[in-house]
Amino acid sequence: MRIATEIVLTQDEQSELNGLVRSGLTSVRLALRARIVLLAAEGLQNKDIAVVLGVDRGQIRRWRERFAQMRLAGIERDLPRGAPPVKVDVARLVALTTEGKPEVATHWSTRTMAAKLGVSAASVSRHWRAKGLKPHLVRGFKVSRDPKFVEKLEDVVGLYLSPPEHAIVLCCDEKSQVQALDRTQPGLPLKKGRAETMTHDYKRNGTTTLFAALNVFDGQVIAQCQQRHRHEEWLTFLRKIDRETPKEKTLHLICDNYATHKHPNVQAWLEKHPRFNMHFTPTSASWLNMVERFFRDISENRLRRGVFKSVPELTTAIEQYVAHHNANPKPFIWTAT
Repeated sequence: MRIATEIVLTQDEQSELNGLVRSGLTSVRLALRARIVLLAAEGLQNKDIAVVLGVDRGQIRRWRERFAQMRLAGIERDLPRGAPPVKVDVARLVALTTEGKPEVATHWSTRTMAAKLGVSAASVSRHWRAKGLKPHLVRGFKVSRDPKFVEKLEDVVGLYLSPPEHAIVLCCDEKSQVQALDRTQPGLPLKKGRAETMTHDYKRNGTTTLFAALNVFDGQVIAQCQQRHRHEEWLTFLRKIDRETPKEKTLHLICDNYATHKHPNVQAWLEKHPRFNMHFTPTSASWLNMVERFFRDISENRLRRGVFKSVPELTTAIEQYVAHHNANPKPFIWTAT
């Protein structure tokens, strides 16, 4: 007959085990193991302890033996289970991620890399996070090749940071091909537990071009919607700026390098209106024009999820947004170093 391992406790062990049983902060598992050891120290057999605690005799025997071998440390935590973890060759993982690509694919995923190295996808993900590697992401960039990039950059940023006295700095641009889109079916409104719905397909009802001039100082916007996007429409917008700005103020207009801004007819008009001073952003650097931030706002807040059955309806929505913006304008703060 198999005899259970005898348990003899010191006074300190007795006190510590009793404390584990009584404490409300002890985990249920550890409290149960402490009670097993205490009952075993009282001389109870495994079958009797199993009846008292309502657990399996094998479990009683396991924790009795572990306590006898390792004392309190033997019951505080489980022994490691399963096979030992597969070692990941981190140097090879990093080299493959940064210097190579999988077959017939443009980038690695956790699963393709795991299959390549013979490890788990979780291990690959863990080491990628530790090394700051994100193969699933790609960031776009555009480098300006304008030979006068620095000169134009300093000119525009200088107007933002230190505008001339008795002058108005206006960031001007066109948001072309603004579409009047109508959804093929009406969506459902937002409600608790469900997002607003909108069909992915739409009907095109025409386009308009939004001309806008943002006052850098106070955030006011001069805007005009026109059907086309030629130098004639640009001249019409310049005349609108001329009418809506104080005549005694010098105007500094920041524009991109679009051909309509440099058309001979435009140049001739500017010569007759010397208070207009043109400043051009570098090629491929439209991000430098602050009015793009206003275009982002109107796209996000009014146009992207809007439903427009005609171009006049779209134009009205744009004009209402500009009027609302101008009722409480706020300048965009240039924060680039």
